[in-house]
Amino acid sequence: MAKHAGAAAETVNARQRRPGHEEYVCRTILSPPRAASTTPTSSKRSARQHPPVSNKRSGLIAAFLITAVLAGLVGWLGFRYHQSHEEQQDRALFLQVGRQAAVNLTTINDTRVDADVQRILDSSTGAFHDDFQNRSQPFIAVVRQSQSNTEGTITEAGLESMQHDAAQVLVAVSVKTSNAGAEQQPRAWRMRINVQKIGSGAKVSNVEFVP
Repeated sequence: MAKHAGAAAETVNARQRRPGHEEYVCRTILSPPRAASTTPTSSKRSARQHPPVSNKRSGLIAAFLITAVLAGLVGWLGFRYHQSHEEQQDRALFLQVGRQAAVNLTTINDTRVDADVQRILDSSTGAFHDDFQNRSQPFIAVVRQSQSNTEGTITEAGLESMQHDAAQVLVAVSVKTSNAGAEQQPRAWRMRINVQKIGSGAKVSNVEFVP
């Protein structure tokens, strides 16, 4: 009995000297948990400061595509403006040449018929030029013999059709005629004049009288 009493006393003293198992468990359970750190980890912070390379590459590609599209649009608009400007210039040129050709063909004076015929030849080309040149001398002789004088005035003119380098011009002309000083009533003529672009200018390639 004495041995058992001594052993129990030593056990009680040992428990008084150091925390027991039950005390350790209670402290562990009742201790408040540690607050989770709110400081971002170095890997997340690095990810925010340095975006992935794939994102940068996508942004560069998008910027390049936008720039290319804008450049193409500006180029197309510039081309269209240049093309439209050239078309307007061609229309004005064809109309001017057609009107002047009608005046040249209907304004002939017996005292300057050589210069009048030469002016028609200088403003014509192709088969029309060659045909008129072959008939020019008999025509000059008739004008001088009859003392014929004609003067044409444009009353209306417009483009009937136009291609890249050619056009058809319809011209209405009022023509005054006198033979040996005797004047006649003005006559109305209508002509279809084919104009061909040659270099920076244009010349008459054919003339038709239309009703």
